[in-house]
Amino acid sequence: MPKSGWLFYAFLSAFFAALTTILAKLGVQGVSSNVATAIRTVVILFLAWGWIFATGEVNQVSAIPQKTLIFLLLSGVATGLSWLFYFRALQEGQTALVAAIDKSSLLLVVVLSALILHEPLTWRSTIGALLMVGGILVISL
Repeated sequence: MPKSGWLFYAFLSAFFAALTTILAKLGVQGVSSNVATAIRTVVILFLAWGWIFATGEVNQVSAIPQKTLIFLLLSGVATGLSWLFYFRALQEGQTALVAAIDKSSLLLVVVLSALILHEPLTWRSTIGALLMVGGILVISL
């Protein structure tokens, strides 16, 4: 495995994703899940743009190829829909169950990355994804 920072960033992502779920569950109490998602989105908007201004990456925005921009926009739509449904599920369901089912997206990522991105589908990734789905089923049933 090549040395890079991806693993460090992946663990940070997991930590903040877990924290997001707990804070979101506390934040959707007594407010529409759609309003809660909108507020969260505004915070993310300011955080993301503040970050690229602070790092000097803002000049890269005008150089984004059209095809890349289309995929980023579609990803934004998918993210927005995911958040809207996630917050609604958090508002109505148990936090651990909602998060476990949400993480079942891993199986879809493994399959779609093989089909669309032509990334290798190894026996290890397949068994690992199936074990995670099994764990999700154990948690949610």
